[in-house]
Amino acid sequence: MKKILSFLLVLSMLASLFSGCGRKIDNSGYVPTGDALLMEGQDPEELEEEKDTQELTLVYYPDRSMNPLFGSDYSNRVLMSLIYQGLFAVDSKYTAHPMLCSRYYVTPDYRTWTFYIDPNATFSDGTRVTVEDVVASYTEARENDYYKGRFFYYLDRVEPSSDGGVDFFLTTPYENLPLLLDIPILKASEVDAEHPLGTGPYTFTESISGAHLVRAANWWCGKTKVAATDLSITLVEGQDPAQIRDEFEFGDVGLVCANPMSDSYAEFRCDYELWEIDSGYFMYIGCNITYSDFFDDGTLRTFLTYAINRQKLVEDNYDGLALPVTLPASPLSPYYNKSLAASFEYDELKFIDSLSRYKFPTNDKGVDKTLKLLVNADDSARLRCARDIAETLTELGMACTTLEYSSNAYKAALAAQNFDIYLGVTRLSPTMDLTEFFRPWGELGSWGGIANDNLLGMCKQALENSGNYYNLYKLLAEDGRIIPVMFGYNAIYGRRGLLTNLSPSRDNVFFYTLGKTLKDIQIETVYE
Repeated sequence: MKKILSFLLVLSMLASLFSGCGRKIDNSGYVPTGDALLMEGQDPEELEEEKDTQELTLVYYPDRSMNPLFGSDYSNRVLMSLIYQGLFAVDSKYTAHPMLCSRYYVTPDYRTWTFYIDPNATFSDGTRVTVEDVVASYTEARENDYYKGRFFYYLDRVEPSSDGGVDFFLTTPYENLPLLLDIPILKASEVDAEHPLGTGPYTFTESISGAHLVRAANWWCGKTKVAATDLSITLVEGQDPAQIRDEFEFGDVGLVCANPMSDSYAEFRCDYELWEIDSGYFMYIGCNITYSDFFDDGTLRTFLTYAINRQKLVEDNYDGLALPVTLPASPLSPYYNKSLAASFEYDELKFIDSLSRYKFPTNDKGVDKTLKLLVNADDSARLRCARDIAETLTELGMACTTLEYSSNAYKAALAAQNFDIYLGVTRLSPTMDLTEFFRPWGELGSWGGIANDNLLGMCKQALENSGNYYNLYKLLAEDGRIIPVMFGYNAIYGRRGLLTNLSPSRDNVFFYTLGKTLKDIQIETVYE
């Protein structure tokens, strides 16, 4: 009987490994390590020893930038979330929380915002954060690819205010500017340094024993709770995604970040907790409405959305690790209206019915032309998606072929307007701003001539008042200049039970707050 009870206890403990607190957990390839097995006669309580430290180990790429203003590697950015702080921190629900900012004022027209630095805020060397540091950090961020997309069009200038704050002057009213102000603040003298100092709870150090994150002495935020609790976090050098996966599965690494939409994504086959956090990457179909015969009267754009089987594209090409969308936003964001989105989902009967009334363009011999779908062939998953889209369109009665070019040739074909539709990927800001699609000479609007004053005006209205996102998305879905396909997320894999208080958000894996809200620090009136 004793052996039977031990066997049942083992089964119970193994089964418990399949429960977790992440948003989505995939243990289909779980490899048992034996750590949870009990020897006959062993007391289960003997396994529950108290540990003095968390013993967290992280991974980073030493040959990739560790400067948070332009370093784009998501493994390195895990570390950055422990080293640096912005004026605000943004949580997974797209709510801004004050960090380095102690007070702020916004003019009634929402075009001028003034932020004041917390007088207690210091860098890890004890020096105070200054207005000059904030201005220099934003000046640098506007020039670098990682952040500049947030401010292409609407941020006119950033400069010191007359009363010791920092003024942000905008060219259009902006209701939720703090959502864009989680950009790390560095010393003015270190904005282009490889390892600049930060104001966060840890500092990056290197020694003969290797690289570590060391808890900052006299951190200005005092005893603020952070999911990482060790005094020193060991760092393992990363070489490639497969090696990082092995370090997590069989080594000491306790947390890793991966982008399932990347060609280099390595699947995990072990027990873990998983958090899914918006990455900002948006896949869409863009229409060549200016130079393609298929869009002469705009009719095709209005029903092409019904031919895109987004769920199947996600499952077949990304193993379900992406979010199908019919609106140009993350479905995890507050701007995504699910009932509106449902109106534009895959529906082959709607597509076939609309296609039956569509007048196909023909060549000089009177034969129907074939729709040309341009795709960057260097991205293998995107290439597979394009082929699947072309195949589905052909099966539904619209002959479609793919134009598969390498990156440079793909960009040249876009510039030359040599396509009918193209499959693109871009990174949207936390406010899901679509300005670059529709403003004159925008970064994305020149491809296929989709720039449009009406849609640009509605983009501005949505930024001024988020209640207008519904109207913008409805008009855009009906117009069809761009046709949303999917939205990406970063997958945060954690060793089970190691990070019980982890609440990751976009660009901030180790998200934490100081317990203040925007309402708490807003100055209602400025007296002259």
